[in-house]
Amino acid sequence: MIEGECFCGAVQYRIDGELIHARSCHCSRCRKAFSGAGSAYAELADPGSFSWVRGAENLQAYASQPDWGLMFCKTCGTTLCGTHKDQVHGVTLGTLNGDPGIQIEAHIFVGSKAPWDHIGGSAPQFDTWQT
Repeated sequence: MIEGECFCGAVQYRIDGELIHARSCHCSRCRKAFSGAGSAYAELADPGSFSWVRGAENLQAYASQPDWGLMFCKTCGTTLCGTHKDQVHGVTLGTLNGDPGIQIEAHIFVGSKAPWDHIGGSAPQFDTWQT
């Protein structure tokens, strides 16, 4: 079981399954949405494995494009997850508690990363979408 929460602890979630396709996106949109060098995000292997444990009423949804969006804690602003067609698609790795058993497998949109961003680690880097 994988668990996570927002910065203030008002919202908690649980995943009774695995995460897949962990990646970090360095595009300008992710830098703004995640308030940093980019996103660190992994998809749910089984979308049905995700559940809100506490604080679902404290969530704010934002549609970033048709059918796709993000969910935030209304209190502290933590970006918790991504959605697709109103269902949780994946979670932000920074909100996880403990070791989720997955590591970043790719850095995407490195061609538009911030000039102050220096990417470490051995994961492959792609100028645009992972190919």
